[in-house]
Amino acid sequence: MQGNTAKTCSKKCQGQITRDQLLEFEVSGKQVRMDSKLVGSNIAWYSRYELIHETLRLFINEREEHIFNKSLSKEMFSLIESIQGETGNKVVYRSTKAEVDARFVELGKLMYRFIGLFKKHDYGHYQTLKAVFEQQYSVGRDKTVVPLEKEKVSAKSIQSPHDTDCHYRDKDGNKVKGYSVNVTETCDQPGDDKDTALNLITDTEVTVASAPDNGFLEQALDRTQEIISDKIEKVYADGAYHSADNQEYCQSDKNGIELILTGMQGPAPRYDIRLDEQNEINLIVTDNKTGTTIQAQRVKLRKDKTQRKWRIKTEEGKYRYFDEDNLRAAALRKKLDDIPIDEKNIRNNVEASIFQLGYHYPNDKSRYRSLAKHKLWAYSRSLWINFVRIVNYMTRISQRALFWQKLPQYIINLCFNMYIIVNILSINKNNHICPVKLHFSAI
Repeated sequence: MQGNTAKTCSKKCQGQITRDQLLEFEVSGKQVRMDSKLVGSNIAWYSRYELIHETLRLFINEREEHIFNKSLSKEMFSLIESIQGETGNKVVYRSTKAEVDARFVELGKLMYRFIGLFKKHDYGHYQTLKAVFEQQYSVGRDKTVVPLEKEKVSAKSIQSPHDTDCHYRDKDGNKVKGYSVNVTETCDQPGDDKDTALNLITDTEVTVASAPDNGFLEQALDRTQEIISDKIEKVYADGAYHSADNQEYCQSDKNGIELILTGMQGPAPRYDIRLDEQNEINLIVTDNKTGTTIQAQRVKLRKDKTQRKWRIKTEEGKYRYFDEDNLRAAALRKKLDDIPIDEKNIRNNVEASIFQLGYHYPNDKSRYRSLAKHKLWAYSRSLWINFVRIVNYMTRISQRALFWQKLPQYIINLCFNMYIIVNILSINKNNHICPVKLHFSAI
């Protein structure tokens, strides 16, 4: 409860302060860009065995007095003592693979026994113990405990008992056990009357590492629109933000946003497809490998006759099918190819914001554990990046005397507000309700 309150208050503070900054410095926000970054949690990289061993060790230490009063076999008491006396990595180091696998099964049996013995006392590490067991083992009808196959263990499973929020993700070879941070910022361009433009981070979101990037877009744009004065007209992002839902959201009559992607995920397709300009019933297919052009055959659908589907015969004599989704994807690729390189490059500067966000973590691993702490860190860091940008911006235009006079009071106000935020979140720990009338201003 307290963690949720801190996250809500901190997010609200970020929005209010940024809104006032955008108004004070007349930042438009008609154009925005976004990018994401994976951040590792401050946990050890456990193998499956080490995860089970450490989870049991924490639970045993918490319930030691009660465990040794239970009716357990001598073998189980001996196993419990060995867990307490040796860390999981040492067991793995001195044991063969067969020995580790056998011990993994024994630990599963001990976990299952604890779950049954303490089900009426599910405080502390009990829920973690139960969750880890259910994610790593299965129980047969005869109560036999069997480890799940490695392929069946979800990336969303608990990675460490010391941080039960974080997930696993392998993003283009970058393996992380932690969280994904998404940053949205304005990208105003210098005008005729300005040789420089101020751009600020408008929204920061943190979630588990397994979450896809395209899940950030809609909420990030909604939150940004709430605090900027102008209507968002363009959003720049990479191909990871593409999805049918995001295209529909941006193109809706309510939003009317142009989603400009730098590309689409995945390799270039073997076939380029387009409708015949003379007859849109026909599909023209171009083999990008051989350069040959083929007219596809229309396929009659029995179930949904409103949909269209075509096929061609490949060199191997097999049929390759194309549908409406393939046609839309091909049209989008063509549209992206026609975007000038200068406009595509507008997105690139958001990578500098991502770099500054994780500046103190060059190895992409934070000093925090839990989703709540990573959110508070990201919100605070974003506010600081905006603050530095404003100071640098005002320094560059310092020749305008009247404008420069605003700097001292502005810095005082912003620092004072940041001081208040820290005190509310760290000192007033007994207050579990975020004040309804909480308001912060940077001006």
